[in-house]
Amino acid sequence: MSDTPISNDIKEIIISEKNIEQRCRELAAQIEADYENDGITPLVVGLLKGSVPFMSELIKYFHHAIEIDFISVSSYEGTESSGDVKIDKDLDLSSRNKNVLIVEDIVDTGRTLKAVKQLFYNKGANEVRIVSLLDKPDRRKVDIEADYVGFKVPDAFVVGYGLDYNQKYRNLPYIGILKEEIYE
Repeated sequence: MSDTPISNDIKEIIISEKNIEQRCRELAAQIEADYENDGITPLVVGLLKGSVPFMSELIKYFHHAIEIDFISVSSYEGTESSGDVKIDKDLDLSSRNKNVLIVEDIVDTGRTLKAVKQLFYNKGANEVRIVSLLDKPDRRKVDIEADYVGFKVPDAFVVGYGLDYNQKYRNLPYIGILKEEIYE
């Protein structure tokens, strides 16, 4: 184990744990109101691994029934999205005739999310909505937007609250910008 805390690798905290918790309450209320108006129970699907802290916080504030499941896809090589999406772990539940809410940590290039959204439609989902903790619109390569967004972030290497660099920093309770010397 390293002697220095991972927080030493953070250049700047841009979103605090308190702000994330508050935004999750607001997002949950908005999402629930939308699904309640439709009279449906959503299948809430977390994209592993990055969505886990966000999804855990978000679903605490739902007051109506939901189903949850996880899917794991990969499309990154180092720090860049390849756009070639591979399913590493599929759902345990069926998404056929369901209204799916994809939970994502960040919408970056949009390539992975667009492919996953289409995958659910191919599997027979009635509707697919997306909630993302973060949105980085300056990096978008394909036309896709989340239906619900926690925070917009600048085009910087952000980590924490599920977001990683080489599988590290996911456990930070906030969103921070990683020091350049860590990944260059």
